[in-house]
Amino acid sequence: MLRVPDDALARVAAREQEELERRERVYRGDAPAPELRGRTVIVVDDGLATGSTMRAAAQALRVHEPRWLVVAVPVAAPETCNEFRDIVDDVVCVQTPERFQAVGLWYEDFSQTTDDEVRALLREQRSHEGAV
Repeated sequence: MLRVPDDALARVAAREQEELERRERVYRGDAPAPELRGRTVIVVDDGLATGSTMRAAAQALRVHEPRWLVVAVPVAAPETCNEFRDIVDDVVCVQTPERFQAVGLWYEDFSQTTDDEVRALLREQRSHEGAV
């Protein structure tokens, strides 16, 4: 519809794939990917506007055959939240305001999480797993 050339789309897709691979290396390090088959998987995001990122995540996770797949967000556009009811096993949208315009408008601080913050949170989570 927008007549974006295929090569432009391919360049953006390649760049995004590189970023995904970089983040996986930085965040996971040598740790193996978690086993998802037969488990309950809860995917959390800061909110759903169009839902395109969460939709891609849900499709990627389905390949791993989780027992139950849940999408959980604090805020979402009502129609987007409802669309996910056909895609995943459960949807938790805490707020679905009728006048939803953008996820960031529902936060006092909507700054991006840094790689260092993510690594620190993952280290903390792993240390708790080892304590169990």
